[in-house]
Amino acid sequence: MFKGFRDFIMRGNVVDLAVAVIIGAAFNQIVNSMVGDVLTPLIGAIFGRPDFSGIALGPILLGKFINAVVNFFIVAVVIYFGVVLPMKKLHDRIDKKKAAQPAPAPSEEVRLLSEILETLKNK
Repeated sequence: MFKGFRDFIMRGNVVDLAVAVIIGAAFNQIVNSMVGDVLTPLIGAIFGRPDFSGIALGPILLGKFINAVVNFFIVAVVIYFGVVLPMKKLHDRIDKKKAAQPAPAPSEEVRLLSEILETLKNK
């Protein structure tokens, strides 16, 4: 039961999908801040008061946008060093174990078929 769960979690595409969802959520904050705090006030300052709720003709709110960018990079660094890098090391360790294991001995049928093939090649 746990082996199946471990194999499911260890699949590369499951981790990639989780990372993509988290990075996408962090990037969503950047996009929302760019639109709501930079572009919308700029459009409101240029074209007057368009039908945007809550627009002030004051200064452009770059602080929220910078916070969103910093938050995105912090999340990306944490995800990379906390999830991606450890998973890569774990996969490398598993691959080394698989490579170090000797190949299983061929079955009796395979050995016999190999002998027959060799005999036929020699004739």
